[in-house]
Amino acid sequence: MAVKGTREFDIDATPAAIIEALADIEDLPSWSSIHKSASVETRHPDGRPDLVRARVSAVGITDNQKTHYEWDGDRAMHWTLVESSQQAKQVGSYRLTPTASGTHVVFDLELALKIPLPGFLQRLILSISMDTASRDLAKFIHRREKAR
Repeated sequence: MAVKGTREFDIDATPAAIIEALADIEDLPSWSSIHKSASVETRHPDGRPDLVRARVSAVGITDNQKTHYEWDGDRAMHWTLVESSQQAKQVGSYRLTPTASGTHVVFDLELALKIPLPGFLQRLILSISMDTASRDLAKFIHRREKAR
């Protein structure tokens, strides 16, 4: 069973600053509590991550995954699961729209696990992921912008 969700939120930063933070894969574990490690295997010609390896853990399930990233300038970032020990599917994206005071972000995520879990646990994993991708990303970017 796949679960999916969308979260919309605003960040007081430019789309370019948000994309820059998302492209900083090695720093992902510093703001995403579910990411235990993350590294870039290959990069696109512009230097942004292409293939990424990560070790993630949520609700007692640890997964080693490889994802493929695609970038649309400073407007969007998309990823799809290439291989995983625990997931059958993962598709996600951040879509960014500039506003007068920063950026409106639309985050989409779809997950399907290989292992059978009750629906409420799958929805809990999705909820944790959605909170991390919105609230914790916003805090990380705020810290980065403040340090500049």
